[in-house]
Amino acid sequence: MIRIGNLSKYYGTNHVLKNVNLNFEKGKVFGIVGENGSGKTTLFRCIAGLEKYSGQISSDFDKLKNHLGLLLTVPFFFSKITGREYIWLLCNARKKNTGDIDERNIFDLPLNQYASTYSTGMKKKLALTAILMQENKYFILDEPFNGVDIQSNILITDIIHKLKDLGKTVMISSHIFSTLSDTCDEIHLLKDGEFIKKVFKEDFSKLETEMKEITVGNKIEKLGLK
Repeated sequence: MIRIGNLSKYYGTNHVLKNVNLNFEKGKVFGIVGENGSGKTTLFRCIAGLEKYSGQISSDFDKLKNHLGLLLTVPFFFSKITGREYIWLLCNARKKNTGDIDERNIFDLPLNQYASTYSTGMKKKLALTAILMQENKYFILDEPFNGVDIQSNILITDIIHKLKDLGKTVMISSHIFSTLSDTCDEIHLLKDGEFIKKVFKEDFSKLETEMKEITVGNKIEKLGLK
């Protein structure tokens, strides 16, 4: 379990996260939704230890970051590292054996090619493959479906279900509501740095309707399309 207590984060005078209290239990998938700038990525970066913050973040391990797989919206790669070398690097950091990388290359990536030359979707699939091979206990997937082809999205959905079956804790952000509905046990709505609603699976369709009404409203009519 990951426990977050009274978490706050400022960027200068900008109060990005405001007294967040939340628990992420083992064997569950949690969706984090909110408009751009609501604080989703900042929350994930705090959990991963990439940002300083006030408050507490704890887990069942002394060093959470050593058991956490983080998939960023835009993964970073060194300019002269192949896909294969990137997987070796991340697995070596966890002292994990990669096994037969070619056999485990389920996204059919060109592993001998420099990762920096990959397309956006290929980079995301490479980063995901590497953190999966690390055998982490916790996973943060920040927009895992964006920029990825539909066949891979289906595969990623099934991967998330498998992680849940293995008792992992998974946190996902996505602007594609159907992907959250297909994978999550709970969805938490973040607005202006505060969690304002928690919704369970039986009420996902209601939440989607509410979000659509808030987002769309009468804006299309205001556009005056002809």
